[in-house]
Amino acid sequence: MKKGYTLIEVMVAVAIFFSVLAAPTGFFIASLKSQMRTLASQELLSQTSYFLEYISRALRMAKKDKNGSCLGLNSNYMKTNSRTLAGVTYSGPGIKFESYHDTPICQEIFLDGNDKVLKESRNGAAPLPLTSGKLEILSFNVGGEESWEQYDNLQPKVTLFFEIKGGKNLKPELQPKMKIQTTISQRNLDVTY
Repeated sequence: MKKGYTLIEVMVAVAIFFSVLAAPTGFFIASLKSQMRTLASQELLSQTSYFLEYISRALRMAKKDKNGSCLGLNSNYMKTNSRTLAGVTYSGPGIKFESYHDTPICQEIFLDGNDKVLKESRNGAAPLPLTSGKLEILSFNVGGEESWEQYDNLQPKVTLFFEIKGGKNLKPELQPKMKIQTTISQRNLDVTY
């Protein structure tokens, strides 16, 4: 008589083997997903910190358009919705201001509605991206006074609201989202006496 295993014994052994193997595999897959989401969140926070600091500094240091070449005479900021730069038309909300440099630069920061990236243009030149393709700006709103002119006796301030999604190349359930609102006041005193 030959000794061997029956089909039922082999099936039970295989079932036990796969059930023991399934638990660590599921844990490993969950760990990988968690790591991908964490890395996407870190990237989102890093880029958001950079562009918020960049925009805040630029808006805080903006100066009044005293000759009317950028915004209009004695204006501090201007909301924009569409623009034509270097022959290309872009739509999306933005803010335009004169920079603090010795030679005035008419600067505009806006959301490009086509690729959902924040962009910056200087003196009407072709815009450069402020955010990478890994982020998607879901919304960008500019608020503040109705008029940012000298004659209102209010210190100019701008309120920015962003809704941002990171990890553009990941599955939707792994993409972190963030909402940020900040208010920036112009550094130089700008009220009439």
